[in-house]
Amino acid sequence: MNVTESRFKNRQLHIEDYLQMVSAEQREYAEVFDYSKITEKSGVITDYWTNNLLELILRKDNLNNAYKQVKRSRGKGGIDGMQVDELLPFLRENQETLIQEIRGGKYKPNPVRRVEIPKETKGEYRKLGVPTVVDRVIQQAIAQELSPIFEEQFSENSFGFRPKRGAHDALRQCQKNVNDGYVYVVDMDLEKFFDTVCQSKLIEVLSRTIKDGRVISLIHKYLNAGVIANGKYERTEIGMPQGGPLSPLLSNIMLNELDKELERRGHRYVRYADDCMIFCKSRKSAERTLKNIIPFIEGKLFLKVNRKKTEVAHISKVKYLGYTFYRYKGKCRFRVHQKSVVKMRNKIRELTDRNKGISNAERERKYQEYVRGWVEYFRLADMKGLLKTMDEWARRRIRAVYWKQWKKIKTKYRMLKALGMEHWKAKELACSRKGYWRMAQVLNSVITNKIVARLGYTSMLDYYLTVCEN
Repeated sequence: MNVTESRFKNRQLHIEDYLQMVSAEQREYAEVFDYSKITEKSGVITDYWTNNLLELILRKDNLNNAYKQVKRSRGKGGIDGMQVDELLPFLRENQETLIQEIRGGKYKPNPVRRVEIPKETKGEYRKLGVPTVVDRVIQQAIAQELSPIFEEQFSENSFGFRPKRGAHDALRQCQKNVNDGYVYVVDMDLEKFFDTVCQSKLIEVLSRTIKDGRVISLIHKYLNAGVIANGKYERTEIGMPQGGPLSPLLSNIMLNELDKELERRGHRYVRYADDCMIFCKSRKSAERTLKNIIPFIEGKLFLKVNRKKTEVAHISKVKYLGYTFYRYKGKCRFRVHQKSVVKMRNKIRELTDRNKGISNAERERKYQEYVRGWVEYFRLADMKGLLKTMDEWARRRIRAVYWKQWKKIKTKYRMLKALGMEHWKAKELACSRKGYWRMAQVLNSVITNKIVARLGYTSMLDYYLTVCEN
C-alpha cells in the first residue's frame, strides 16, 4: 500500500494501526491462493525445474504474489468488464478450476482490449492491448518466474524494463561512452516494434531456454489471443500486445538477440526497450555500422528499421529518452530536449487553465504531483535557467486563476486587504478593468512567490536544487 507524504497535510499512521492493516491485507491475500512454503530455489535452475517450469509458475505463493502485484498496479479492466476490485471474489471461487485448466493445456486467454494513445508526432498513435484482470494475474505469474532465468542472459547495456535499472542508468552509460570519445551515434528506430514482432522467431528464441512445452504453448496462446477494436475481433498472427505484464519481458528476450550480435561485433551501444543507440568514433564508422546491422535486424530478426527516423548524427544532435547531450570542457553533460520542454509547458498550461472546472485543492495536488515527477526524471540535466523562466510563467498563470475566481469587486477588495494591501490601492485594483493576464503581473507584489508555494504550487527550481545530480 502506497502512503504518500505531503508538505501541507502531515497525516501520520501510527505503528499499531499499520501492523493491523498489514496483517489484514496478508489474510486477504492468503484467501486467494492457499500459501504453501517450498524449499527456497538456488541460483542454478536444475534440469527438473527447466523441464517442469509450469509447476513453478502455478505455485501458490507465486500466484499470490502475482495477484498482489496486479492489485497494486490497478488499471482498467479488459473486454469482460471485470475490474481489479472484483478479482478477489472471482479467484476465491474459481482458483482450482483455473489452475487445472492451465495445467491441462485447456485454458484459453481472452482477446485484449485495444486502446490508442496519441504519440508526440501528430497523427500517430501507440496501440496498447489491455488484458482482462485474470489474464493479467497469469501473465504476471509467468513473468515472475521467467525474469530471473533470462536476467542471467541479458546484456549489461540493456536498461529498459529490468530490475534495479532505468532510464538514468542508460543515460549515464551514454555519457561514459561520449567521454571515452564515441561522439557519433547510430540512432536506431524500429518501426512499430510491438506490432511487427515475428511470433515464430520469438517462440524459437524462448524454446532455447524454456524446455517445458506447456509454458511455450501458454505464451503462444497469449500472442495469438487477438484484439477487440471498435467492437470487432482482429486476429494477431504477427506482433505482440503492448500493455500486459508479459510484453516488456518478451520484448527484452527478442531484442537480446540484437544485443548479442552487437557485442559479437565489438560495438558500444545502449538500449532502453526498443530505443537503441550505437556509439562510434567517426561519422564514417557510424554509417558503416548502420549499413551492416540493418541486414541482421531485418533478415535474421524479421523486424523493420524505420529508415526515416533512423539516422547517423553527432551526439549533440540526437534526442534520447527526453534528453539531449552537449559537451562542456571536454565532458558530456545533459539538457532537456526542446520537445520535452514543449510537452511539459503544455501540461502546465492545462493544469493552470483558469477555465477548467476543478477545485483549488485538486489543481494544487495535480500540479505538485506532475512538477515533482517531471523534475525527478530530468534531474540529470542542467536546467536552472529553464526552470527559473518556467516558474515565473507558471506563477503568473496561477495568480490569474485566483483573480478570476474572486469575480466580484467586493471579493477582490476583501482578499487584497487580507493580503496586507492598503485601502486605496486595494480599491483601485479591485475596480480595475484590465484583463486577467495583465492583472496577474500586477499581483506579483501581493500574491508573492512564498504565498504561491504555501498554497501548494511547488517551485520547480527549488525542488530541482534539492534533487539534481549534476
